[in-house]
Amino acid sequence: MTWSEMWALLEPECWNTLYMVGWSTLIAIVGGLPLGVLLVLTDRGGLLQNVLANKVIGQVVNIARSMPFIILMVALMTFTRWVTGTTIGREAAIVPLAVGAIPFFARLVETAVREVDGGLVEAVQSMGGNTWTIVRKVLVPESLPSLIASATTTIVALIGYSAMAGTVGAGGLGDLAIRYGYQRFESELMWVIVAILAVVISLIQFAGDYAARSLHSRGGRGGPAPKLRLLKAATADTKTV
Repeated sequence: MTWSEMWALLEPECWNTLYMVGWSTLIAIVGGLPLGVLLVLTDRGGLLQNVLANKVIGQVVNIARSMPFIILMVALMTFTRWVTGTTIGREAAIVPLAVGAIPFFARLVETAVREVDGGLVEAVQSMGGNTWTIVRKVLVPESLPSLIASATTTIVALIGYSAMAGTVGAGGLGDLAIRYGYQRFESELMWVIVAILAVVISLIQFAGDYAARSLHSRGGRGGPAPKLRLLKAATADTKTV
């Protein structure tokens, strides 16, 4: 197989992979961020302590995380058809990809938010800050470097999941590697796909690490100056309420 023939196959599947991973990442962040924060807030000693709700949410997250992705795709076929009108194609693959990524990202968010200095939370509470103010002014900003690292990990995991999405006709680089590299013994194409995925994942990881380090060095979670700014912002916010 010549390079021009390979590229004719690779180009559309690269875009299919980016499309699936991009949309499922966006949905995972929108759904997983509040879920992860809620797991922290409802835990023992949390601002919205509710042990029963915490255990129920935690169990749902654990069950969803423990389910193999290929089984999750099959289990969600009825829901996927209801959402997208079909169970085949890249739009259909986004549904199980996002549903599988939301609990995964939520647990990473929970870990990141738990690392925030409790003294900051207590200080904002003493100034009259409510739960929403604490979440918006303290928990999320202070854990942002870790949240970016968590999002990077989620994107890398979704790229791996997208390879299995080819079983529902979603396309993508993983599907191309299976159909041509494995089933048709086009080993050259398979190794080109492996190299492309390795480069893409390395670039994503580098960008995520760089963004997290930049935020941390600008005053992430440890410096007194950022903490002072947070307290002032929270105080100003409570005064305007």
